[in-house]
Amino acid sequence: MAGVAARAVHLGIPPRAAGIATATLSVLLALLAGAALWLGAQARDARAGAADREAALDAARAHAAGLVSLHHETVEADVRRILATSTGEARKEYESGLDRLRARTVTGKVVQTGVLRAAGLVSLSGGTAKALVVADVDIRREGSKEPPRDELYRWSMELTKVGGTWLVSKAVQVP
Repeated sequence: MAGVAARAVHLGIPPRAAGIATATLSVLLALLAGAALWLGAQARDARAGAADREAALDAARAHAAGLVSLHHETVEADVRRILATSTGEARKEYESGLDRLRARTVTGKVVQTGVLRAAGLVSLSGGTAKALVVADVDIRREGSKEPPRDELYRWSMELTKVGGTWLVSKAVQVP
């Protein structure tokens, strides 16, 4: 900046005015750099928040897809899918009813196929989120003459981020 002051004197600008202009320019540059860093951090945080919201919603969808897709021939894999997307209270609840679910599915030759209709995130704060999910389910018994049953399921799901992965910690059917 000393070079700027020397050039200012050469151009006929008083040294004091040149010093003030140099100091002012330095402050403005520092403020602009700070503002650029702050805006960059805000944009990065917004992108991270959007990615987190999408990941939580994807986890709710995956869990619901597991709940509505059961087949008597693949019940073990179906159950593993449900457990893989759950934690806490939800996981304990599913684990406690697994023997009953397996028996009913295999004995009844159940084929349950679902289609997710809608899913939305209600809230997200830190490592917890809440989502609503809606699915249509077609339930039939292989070899049965009974017509398939169509059901509409709606869930309110609470999700928890565990080790960087969103998992359903509570799933309640909503009337």
